[in-house]
This record gives sequence, C-alpha cells and structure tokens, in this order.
Amino acid sequence: MTHTEGRQTRSALHRLDARTKMIAVAVFALAIVATPREWFGVYALAAGLLVGLAVVARIRPAWIARRLVIELPLLVFVLVLPLVATGTRIEVAGLSLSVAGLWGAWATLAKATLSLIATLILVATTEPRRIVLAFDELRLPRQLTAIMSLMVRYIEVIADEFERARIARASRGFETRGLRSWRVLAASIGRLFVRSHGRGERVHLAMLARGYQQPGST
Repeated sequence: MTHTEGRQTRSALHRLDARTKMIAVAVFALAIVATPREWFGVYALAAGLLVGLAVVARIRPAWIARRLVIELPLLVFVLVLPLVATGTRIEVAGLSLSVAGLWGAWATLAKATLSLIATLILVATTEPRRIVLAFDELRLPRQLTAIMSLMVRYIEVIADEFERARIARASRGFETRGLRSWRVLAASIGRLFVRSHGRGERVHLAMLARGYQQPGST
C-alpha cells in the first residue's frame, strides 16, 4: 500500500476535490480546539463522524492505529500532567492526581487525537501531488509549496534507500533484539540522513545550474 490507503477502491471521499477536503479538515480542527472540554457529546459526535468517513473511504483501522504512534510523546505528557499539576487533588488507585491536570490531559488528548485522525483521513484519500497542488491553489506561500513538491518527489527515493539498507542488514543476519540493536539502527538512520542531505545538495546545485530561482526571489 502506497501513500494513499485504499487506492484500489476509490470512494466518493477519494474523488472529492482536495481543496474542499483540506478546508474541511482545517475547519474541523479549529472547531475541536474551540470546543469546551466539558462538552463530551460534541467530542463523541466528532469521533462518530470520523469513524463514518473512515468506513466510507474503506480505511483500515490498523492503518490509522499505526500512524497514531506519532502521539506517543504527547501521551507521555498527558500521563504526567495530572501528577505534576497543582490545585484540588483526588486519590485514584493510590495516586494523588490534580483535578485540573486530569481535565487538561483529557482535553489535550481528545483534541489532538481527533485532529490527527482527520488529517490521516485526508492523507489516505488524497494523493500527495494533489495536496501540494491544493496548497498552491489556495494561495499558500510559494516557498512552502515548492518545498513540499520536492519533498513529495524525493520521499519515495529516500524510502527506497531505507529499504535497501534494511535488506542489506537482513542479508547479514541482523535482527532487532534488545537495546544493542538500536546502535545498529541508529547508525543506519545516520547514514541515511547523510546520504539524503548529500542528494539534496546535489539536486539543489543541479537546479541552480539550470537557472532555478526560489519563488518570491528577485
């Protein structure tokens, strides 16, 4: 499966104009951020809406769940917040938790998760090229759209580099086991970064040699 989940089964959501979807996601995220934390019904309705859209677009729950891993740092913050926040405290399972911290943790996690899932649905139903074009058509800064266009063009190249490195490690009998494995993985990521940076420099020099100028420059 490539960048677009369920590309073989094009739904109405897939065919919807990318600009419309992007504006809808932005409005949804702003509405969720502005929703008071006590309005549980609104959060439930928003979650139900996202579930319905995912079903219509035939997006697998596992696909979304794997990408929610990006929230792990936020989850750590949410777990710590009730412990360190001040104010009225209550006892839960032998822990002294701040009431204000619990409310803050709930609101932060709910708003971030719903907004992230909405963004993932956008990504799953819209080709990266269409997202970049939509940014350009919505008159976002040209520098931003130019960077995104290059990123979309070369991200698959970098992914291929990473896959070749994984195959090379596997052919040498490497398996991810324990903390010692992380040293090898970290070294591989470092080499990938160096190669990607070098490739980017060469591409930039080649573009300049062909007369490329940054958008907005004189």
